[in-house]
Amino acid sequence: MKNAVVLLSGGMDSATVLAMAHAQGFVCYALSVDYGQRHHAELAAAQRVAQTQGAHEHRVVKIDLTGFGGSALTDNNIAVPQQPTEGIPLTYVPARNTIMLSLALAWAEVLQAQDIFIGVNAVDYSGYPDCRQAYIEAFERMANLATKAAVEGHPLTVHAPLLSLTKAEIIQQGRALGVDFAQTVSCYQADESGRACGVCDSCRLRRAGFSAAGVDDPTAYRIT
Repeated sequence: MKNAVVLLSGGMDSATVLAMAHAQGFVCYALSVDYGQRHHAELAAAQRVAQTQGAHEHRVVKIDLTGFGGSALTDNNIAVPQQPTEGIPLTYVPARNTIMLSLALAWAEVLQAQDIFIGVNAVDYSGYPDCRQAYIEAFERMANLATKAAVEGHPLTVHAPLLSLTKAEIIQQGRALGVDFAQTVSCYQADESGRACGVCDSCRLRRAGFSAAGVDDPTAYRIT
């Protein structure tokens, strides 16, 4: 059995990816990042998901991106958009996936793991530049230039199995693997109980995904 580091946000996509990695026989080390996001409900969700979806270990690493701001998720002076916007939305967090993948890369080297899983999606998503296949491929190339393990003949693979799936397809995959989506939190501004706002971009994508999949949405919303 091989070790793998799985980035686990607490949302539906990363929960599905953890289930997929576990089903493929990997010993899964789940990594969540407390980067100063608006709420900690997603981190509590990540802990629940890690416990129920077969993670061998779950760690939370703290790094404060509020020192830079520049995003509605890390700067309280920027409101989370409640209507669809054009271009890259204000909820984009500068360099977030690069930072998270770098942390996963560091842990992977320590674990002698050659596999990292991340739940990025380039179909039903908000237009973030670090959710594209070209970005994932570029990070993998960089990782294999920058690490002792790769230089010594143990290259790393970055897996993004949801990259080309719709939200409905992700939901169907997750259900087939026994993911309890009621445990997950996707909302950008969930309350401390994990209840979703129902109006942010992430909530709209999530709700539309359940509708398209023909599956009852188990999300607890503050606004229905």
